[in-house]
Amino acid sequence: METPQAAIDPCRCPLCGQPNGCANEIERATGQPQPLCWCTTVTFTPELLARVPAQAQRQACICAACAGAVPR
Repeated sequence: METPQAAIDPCRCPLCGQPNGCANEIERATGQPQPLCWCTTVTFTPELLARVPAQAQRQACICAACAGAVPR
């Protein structure tokens, strides 16, 4: 029998588990319009994206700290 996977929290970074500050998720949760998310001005390298666990891909945003932690 398979064990259930832990639920992915879209408000937490899938790499470090800290809040990711996703404006889209804040808007979804509060119903209040938000400015464009910080991530629209950042380039996420293929190496960084490859570190995201498969079950979290396209489910949770990487936080700004992790996005900045990868050399460009």
